[in-house]
Amino acid sequence: MFIQIADHLVHCVVEGPQDAPPLVLLHSIGTTQHVWDPQAPALARCFRVIRPDMRGHGLTGVTPGDHTMQGLARDVVALLDALGITRAHVAGLSIGGRIALQLAADFPERVASLLLIGAALEYPDPATWQARIDAVRAEGTQVLADAVMPRWVSQPDAPSGLGLRTMLLRTDAEGYAGAAAALRDARAAGVEGRVRAPTTLLVGELDPASPIAAAEALRDGIPGAGLVVLPGMRHIPNYEAAETVTAAMLAHLGALAAPAPDPLEAGLAVRRAVLGEAHVARASAAVTALDAPFQDYITRNVWGQIWTRPGLSRHARSLLTLAMMAALGRHEEFVLHVKATRQTGVTPEELAELLLQVGAYAGVPVANHALKLAKETLRAMEEAT
Repeated sequence: MFIQIADHLVHCVVEGPQDAPPLVLLHSIGTTQHVWDPQAPALARCFRVIRPDMRGHGLTGVTPGDHTMQGLARDVVALLDALGITRAHVAGLSIGGRIALQLAADFPERVASLLLIGAALEYPDPATWQARIDAVRAEGTQVLADAVMPRWVSQPDAPSGLGLRTMLLRTDAEGYAGAAAALRDARAAGVEGRVRAPTTLLVGELDPASPIAAAEALRDGIPGAGLVVLPGMRHIPNYEAAETVTAAMLAHLGALAAPAPDPLEAGLAVRRAVLGEAHVARASAAVTALDAPFQDYITRNVWGQIWTRPGLSRHARSLLTLAMMAALGRHEEFVLHVKATRQTGVTPEELAELLLQVGAYAGVPVANHALKLAKETLRAMEEAT
């Protein structure tokens, strides 16, 4: 998607269940949100993953002049505001990690936790950054490629290394220079002692840009922060150590997950949300000693432990349930879940497509009968409103 924020247009990819905890992924200088491609699918199963292209990178708009860490952190806040998100976990790679630190220092209420890869309080030295800025503004990012790639990855000629090189070569010169200025001017004093969010740091064993000593200094300044060293890795380990990075991210986020709610209470809440308060009230009033154990079982185990899982939205679960009930000829349950579409957001058009699919794979007779029941139920729902 594209979102207009202040003075530039932001390109952003948003994936994962709508009601899952939000997770922002900030990429490194000279790359794009695609640097997170190896991690995004696993993360999006349980999180609302938000991957913006940084100002001047990827498909996000280019603004001339030098940027600052404070300004880039404000860009993240503006994006969260535009998406209606008050608080998010934030993962950052290289400059993305430094932006995340600035965000946590300046806007602590917006950051649930930090996961930083190749991050440091400062990236010395300013003269080197200024030389890069001058070279890029004069000749483009290609002037850096041969020197930068061996710092980023251990195998620059591997497909993933070549992919990162392509990202660098396609980065707008002014966009790179503006971000490099933010790194040139970043000082430890801007964030040191101000970050209190739960934090995990990942650093490549051979990272020349953010060596282990820099990561240790950063860790020691954040209460309770943890540090994971990635053997043999350099500055951008997302591809070469994809599984290890993904596992470390999931471990960090999993350790911060809220305690699981009581399945009975959670099940009742979801059941009311999907089937409606009136239906659940009637069903509860009709419970007897005969069916009380069964009602407890389905509320805890179906509604409380299946419908509450973040891997699928309620809308998707509603579609799946409707298809299975139609295909299996569970007519009473099918009608019940057609009524629930008012709460789950499944449209009559989607229901029609679903029943075509049922007809193709489960047989025309069951789909035809389900279509009849759906028409009757939807008509009754419309007349009742």
